[in-house]
Amino acid sequence: MNSVKKAWPSWFRWLRLCAASLGLALSSHSYATDWTLPDLMHSLAQKKQGKAHFFEKKYIGILDKPLESSGELSFEAPNRLEKRTLKPRPESMLLDGDKLTVTLYEKQPLYLRLQDRPEVAALVESIRATLSGDQATLEKNYTLEFSGTQGKWQLTLTPAPKALAKVVRQIHIGGADANIKTIAFDQADGDRVEMTISTAVAAP
Repeated sequence: MNSVKKAWPSWFRWLRLCAASLGLALSSHSYATDWTLPDLMHSLAQKKQGKAHFFEKKYIGILDKPLESSGELSFEAPNRLEKRTLKPRPESMLLDGDKLTVTLYEKQPLYLRLQDRPEVAALVESIRATLSGDQATLEKNYTLEFSGTQGKWQLTLTPAPKALAKVVRQIHIGGADANIKTIAFDQADGDRVEMTISTAVAAP
């Protein structure tokens, strides 16, 4: 159980980052200037599975330089999310239904059931809502601020529940059409995670 608690900050950040990073597909060359949040949610809802590469930087207050990592993300509707870190060392985090499996480098897998962590369960529902384009469910846990156009938009999520606000201050998601390009994750303790999503490819 102690091992799970130690791994908690890492996979918590991953869950939030994955909340937006896999809304892949649907590209348009004619960008509307009056694109709205419902338009974005509708576009995200069209993608049922996808894969992408990620490059991540973690800015931690006690370190002079950010920690960098890269790998692959994948999603299969409605319940499966996976982050496979390839560099600087192999690690994986798999969310399948109510079960989270964390496999750290040269360590035995760690398992957690979401029902044992109500605040994490609420967080995961937000992830699933984002991937499915469910704006109503997102608004149960976050205040949403949307701006920009179809060709360049920004979505900011501010946690409403106190349990989430103690960990997450804000999440800034940027993209074009239904393609997520950047995510900035601001933690309540002042640390920050930035992820860039690239080379999105459709899953077979």
